[in-house]
Amino acid sequence: MTGIFLITSIAILITMALALIRAMLGPTVFDRVLALNMVGTKTVLLIAVVDVATERGDFLDLALLYSLMNFIGMVALLRFTEYGSFSREGTEL
Repeated sequence: MTGIFLITSIAILITMALALIRAMLGPTVFDRVLALNMVGTKTVLLIAVVDVATERGDFLDLALLYSLMNFIGMVALLRFTEYGSFSREGTEL
């Protein structure tokens, strides 16, 4: 069973490396944002695989927290690229 988790972890790490290459080479900002979002999603998946492999329930909470932070970060980054600031003029945060 450990071999399956090891192969899965290696596959996830390879896709993360490919996504990082895409983030560095992406021709547009949105390609880079999408690649970074993919890295965040793969990180959550890797944490979940490690949790199952080690038979600990602690890491799933961290995976959920990391996925929430990834989502909020991506929304903030896309809002900043769209409007140039985190708030519209005339509105307060």
